[in-house]
Amino acid sequence: MGGGKAFGTIIEALPSIRFRVELADGRVLMAYLAGRLNRAMVRILIGDRVEVFVPDTGSICRITRRL
Repeated sequence: MGGGKAFGTIIEALPSIRFRVELADGRVLMAYLAGRLNRAMVRILIGDRVEVFVPDTGSICRITRRL
């Protein structure tokens, strides 16, 4: 089980707690909110800097922290 952390900026908010994130290296990925952030009702807005976990496949990442 691989993958790693990356940092990015929210560029678009989509339905069902999904977001489009632009990573520091310029890639744009789809991301969803991690469960503990959803339970804690953390607000994520366009322009927020976030930490994401990107799996090896690189398809959909998970937002783990708002910076």
